[in-house]
Amino acid sequence: MTVAIPALTRPKTHLAVLVVLGLSHLLNDLMQSLIPAAYPILKDAYALDFVQIGMITMTFQIAGSLLQPAIGMVTDKHPAPYSPVVGMMFTLSGLVSLAFANSYAMILVSVALIGIGSSIFHPEATRMARYAAGGRQGLAQGLFQVGGQAGGALGPVFAAVIIVPWGQPSLAWFAALALLAMVLLAWIGGKQREISAAFMALRAEGKKAGGGIRHAPATIGAALVVLTLLMFTKNAYGESFRSFYTFYLMERFGLSIPSAQMMLFIFLLASAAGALIGGIIGDRIGRYRIIWISVLGPLPLTLMLPHVDLFWTGVLTVMINLIMASAFASILIYAIELLPHRIGLIGGLFYGLNFGLGGIAAALLGILADSYGVETVYYVCSFLPLAGLLAWFLPKIEEVHH
Repeated sequence: MTVAIPALTRPKTHLAVLVVLGLSHLLNDLMQSLIPAAYPILKDAYALDFVQIGMITMTFQIAGSLLQPAIGMVTDKHPAPYSPVVGMMFTLSGLVSLAFANSYAMILVSVALIGIGSSIFHPEATRMARYAAGGRQGLAQGLFQVGGQAGGALGPVFAAVIIVPWGQPSLAWFAALALLAMVLLAWIGGKQREISAAFMALRAEGKKAGGGIRHAPATIGAALVVLTLLMFTKNAYGESFRSFYTFYLMERFGLSIPSAQMMLFIFLLASAAGALIGGIIGDRIGRYRIIWISVLGPLPLTLMLPHVDLFWTGVLTVMINLIMASAFASILIYAIELLPHRIGLIGGLFYGLNFGLGGIAAALLGILADSYGVETVYYVCSFLPLAGLLAWFLPKIEEVHH
């Protein structure tokens, strides 16, 4: 169980830092989202099949996952407040490389560089969000997540407005966003020492007051296994939209590329709203309840989705993602409360899982789409929220809420 910290001992919530962190996350994920948003163009230009599309996603996601836990472990022992700036340099180089790639192999190298940049960005940014939160962890992670989700949502819009009419080389124009993100992250790095000192002082005070609760290794292990399985099914469903939703809309309803990209934007915008709402509500009713609602709640909607017309497809996809996206902030905070001294590791592990599991799912779904058609992907994925029943095995570690 967690112990409530008296209001007088809580450090203030550094809202300006959280907002800038969210904006940096927006820029980071916007640049990442240009990859799947450009898939229709790359598919036509290089005559790619769905398996190759899935392999691009897998390459990007795995590159963005393998380094994250390792970087998190290192920064737990040796905090590196300016490491996200270095990560953004990798993202910039990958984006420019992708703009001028002239082969499938070069596309894979380019997206791997962008993935590596993300793997360096997330662990330390997660730590800073934790430190700057004060007693409002859900709000902090919600703001951080809404930035990332909003950035992901903007990718299809920029693809429709810029990349489709101007072509693959226009990806290089977005290097300016990487430079802006580097400036913002450098400012955040300069603030970290002061904010982390206040956070550490509070944690020391909590230990003296008996608030340093440690969980049994079996409890921690069981929780992390369940959270990993929930994350996999959540991301498998999410990747069916990020990688194949535009193709589904074009194939089933005859939409143009720009129209399908705008539908994807609306879907991803709902994800941004869900992340923020889930974080805020989680501060009030607890992470455990939010996880239950978000992983099992979408099931009736996902089962209906493959059988409805275009209008209801739009409505249901917004509702599904609004509910599903509310989970991530609570899952992350739940895991950090299990291992409060390993913020970098948990941040790297769960963002890494987000990337790696999503990449594996994308590759599998690409094979399914090539073999049985893209509509079949959505029939199969409609049953994935059933895995939310695994939350039954999640230890209930939280009873007192801030």
